[in-house]
Amino acid sequence: MKEKIKKIQEHIEHDPKLREAVTRMKPQKNFWGIAGIILFFFLPELVTFVWQDELVNWSHLHSLTEPSSSLRWIFTQLEEMFISGVSWLNLILGSLFLWWALR
Repeated sequence: MKEKIKKIQEHIEHDPKLREAVTRMKPQKNFWGIAGIILFFFLPELVTFVWQDELVNWSHLHSLTEPSSSLRWIFTQLEEMFISGVSWLNLILGSLFLWWALR
């Protein structure tokens, strides 16, 4: 079993298509690459941290007063999402992407 895993790992390390895909996937080391990481990973968590109570109250009010059942469900899901607070997973992923982009 160990030999099979070593073979697979060796194949992954020396596969040129995989190397090319990883280099294309890497965020660019320019303004837009860094700004994209910040906008998609850090800014939503900052907004949630600062305005969490207001967002929970707003979504709860709309989940009670909305006449459409599908929109009530959406506002209920928003309320549950904002109640949970800041997503540490997003912050960790954003930090890892920043480290990868700036490396």
